Amino acid sequence: METNPLKQYFRQPAIYVRLPSQGKYYPPGSLVVSPNGEYPVLPMTTLDEITYRTPDALFNGTAVPNVIQSCVPNIKSAWDMPSMDIDTVLVAIRIATYGHQLDITTNCPECATEADYGVDLRNIMESMRAPDYAKSLNLGDLIIHFSPMNYKQINENSMQQFEDQKMLQVMENSEATDQQKMHQMSEMIKKITTVTTQALSQNIAMVQTPTAQVTDQAHISDWLANCDRNLFGRIRDHIIETKRQGELPPLKIQCGNCEHKYEQTFTLDMTSFFEAAS
Repeated sequence: METNPLKQYFRQPAIYVRLPSQGKYYPPGSLVVSPNGEYPVLPMTTLDEITYRTPDALFNGTAVPNVIQSCVPNIKSAWDMPSMDIDTVLVAIRIATYGHQLDITTNCPECATEADYGVDLRNIMESMRAPDYAKSLNLGDLIIHFSPMNYKQINENSMQQFEDQKMLQVMENSEATDQQKMHQMSEMIKKITTVTTQALSQNIAMVQTPTAQVTDQAHISDWLANCDRNLFGRIRDHIIETKRQGELPPLKIQCGNCEHKYEQTFTLDMTSFFEAAS
C-alpha cells in the first residue's frame, strides 16, 4: 500500500505517562513494555469522542478499552489492564486531548452555595498510588497471594450488579404475593452472594497450602463459598483495604461565599468526564 503523504500530520503524543502497575499484571501480548517506563498518550480522535458519546458503548463497557487502545498504542488489550492503571490512563488521555484543567461543580455543605471549582488533573495524576498487591495474607497454614482485577472482570461485575439492581426494582414493583416475593428475594440474595464470592476470587492469584499451590479460579471461588465466615471476612477486609490504597484522595475546597473549608470526593464518571471540555 502506498505511504500516505499526510502521515507526518497524524496526531502525535501529547504527554507521556508512567503506569502505577509499572507494567506488571499484564498478560503476554497485552502491553508493549516501554524501556524507560514512560508511555506515549495521543489525543482522542473524532471517532474516539463519538465512541464516548455512544450510550450503548458506555453501558456495555466497550468505550473505555476502545479509546484506551486508540490513544495509548503500547496497550494492545485494554480489557486485560489491571485496575490500578485505568484511572491514570483515562486522566492522561483527557489531559492529552483537552488540557490539564477540569471544572467541577461543588456545593458547600455549610451555606449550600454552588460553585465551579478548577481541578488541575496533573496533580490528580501525581496523587494516584498503586495498591500493594504483593503483600500476602497468612491464615493458619494457608498463604494467600493477591492480584488486581482486570478491566474485563470489573466491567462484567458492574454489568451483573446493574442487572441485579434492575431485578430488585422489578420485584419491588411486581404484583406477586408476599410469599412469592420472599422466595424471589431469597434466590436473589444467593445470586448476589455468588457474584460477590466470584469477585473476591478474582483478586486472589494463588492459595498456597502445605501440599499445593492453587491458582484455578473455579477452585478458589468454590473454597471461598465453603470456608468459615471469619476466614472469609479476613480475606474480604484485606482486599478492601488493599483497594483503598489506590483510591483518589478528596479535593480540599474553600467556599468563596462563607470561606468554609471542606472535602469533595473526586470520581471519574465516564458518562461526563470527557464531556466537560466539549
